[in-house]
Amino acid sequence: QVQLVESGGGLVQAGGSLRLSCVVSGGTFEVYTMGWFRQAPGKEREFVAAHERSGGSQYYADSVKGRFTISRDNAKSTVYLQMNSLKPEDTAVYYCAAERENLVIRNSRFYDYWGQGTQVTVSS
Repeated sequence: QVQLVESGGGLVQAGGSLRLSCVVSGGTFEVYTMGWFRQAPGKEREFVAAHERSGGSQYYADSVKGRFTISRDNAKSTVYLQMNSLKPEDTAVYYCAAERENLVIRNSRFYDYWGQGTQVTVSS
């Protein structure tokens, strides 16, 4: 059974930074496309960033481009999301997800496995 466990969320002031981590167990991490999504209260879940399987490209939502960086460490079966210059509108629950088939990067419906989420709150 594939499990994803996020950590690193918290409360930070606007302009600050956080690094989220997501550890994957029970699967073959190297072949997954790994994504980060977020969901704010009253809003739909939205794409944040994704990293294709080992050696692949990274993708970002326009709203976070230049501020967030996704990376992965295959040896640790971990994907990271470095978030800099945080804004109050980045406040949300952040979810890590894994996709086996690398079909559609930005659509949450194509992801097979999900973590439980970690709360990020940015105060103004």
